Amino acid sequence: MRRFLLAAMIFGVAQGAYAADMPDLPVLRGSLPEGLSTSRTVWQGYYVGGQASYSSVTSKPSPTLNSDLQSTFIPPTGYPNYPWQPLGSASKQDTGWGGFFGYNSQWDDVVVGIEGNYIHNGLNAFTSSTGYVFDPTLPTSMVATSNATIRSTDFGSARLRAGYVIGCFLPYMFGGVGVGSQTVDRSVSTSPLPQNQNLPTLISSATKTNLVYGYSAGVGVDVMLVGGLFLRAEYEYQRVTSTIESTINSGRVGLGYKF
Repeated sequence: MRRFLLAAMIFGVAQGAYAADMPDLPVLRGSLPEGLSTSRTVWQGYYVGGQASYSSVTSKPSPTLNSDLQSTFIPPTGYPNYPWQPLGSASKQDTGWGGFFGYNSQWDDVVVGIEGNYIHNGLNAFTSSTGYVFDPTLPTSMVATSNATIRSTDFGSARLRAGYVIGCFLPYMFGGVGVGSQTVDRSVSTSPLPQNQNLPTLISSATKTNLVYGYSAGVGVDVMLVGGLFLRAEYEYQRVTSTIESTINSGRVGLGYKF
C-alpha cells in the first residue's frame, strides 16, 4: 500500500511539471481556432450589373391569325377559293443583352431580395403555310401563302429572390412578373402557276406592336470575386400570356457590383 501511494505522488508531481512547461493552447469552444474558420461573404446591400443571354422562343399564333387579310382576296368569277392553310407554331434562337439592379437582405446564411431585370432579344420567330390548287379545266393553277413573324424584343421583370450563402457562392431561386414588347408582322399572297397566266399576283400585309405581360422563374448562382465584384450564371423561364402566347428559355451570364 505504501508503494502504491508513493508511485501516485511521483506521477502527480511529474504531470504538474509537464503542464507547467507546455505553452498556452487555444481553448476550443465549439469553433475552429482562428485561421481555420470559414468566412461568410456579406451580400447585404444594393447591387447593379450587366448580362448577356442565349435564348430560344416558341410562339403559338392562332391558326387563323391572318384570316382578316385573307378575306380581302376574292377570287375571280369561275375560279375556286384560294387554298389558305392554317399557321403553325414559330420558333427561333438568338442572343440578347441587358442589365439588372436590386437589393439584398441577409440573415446569417440566408439572403432574400428584390430585383429589377431587363433583357433585349433578337428573337424573330417565323411561321409560314402554303396551299396549292390545280384545276385542269381552268387556265391556271394557284398558290396561296400565309406568313407571320413574332418578334419578342424586350422584357422587363420585377423578381423576388431567395438564396443561401456557401462561402463566396450564393445559389438562388427567383420568380416574378413582367411586361415586354411583341411585334407581329403578317402577310398573305396569292400567285398563279405559271406566272404568265390570267390571275394576278396579290399581296397584303400588316404590322402591329403590342405591350405584353407574363411571368418568369428560374435559378442561378452569384460568385463573389473580389471586393464587391461578382459573377453571375443563370437560367430563366419566361412566359408571355397575352396577345400571342410565347415561351422563352434563356441561359445568361453577367457581371455585377455590390455596393
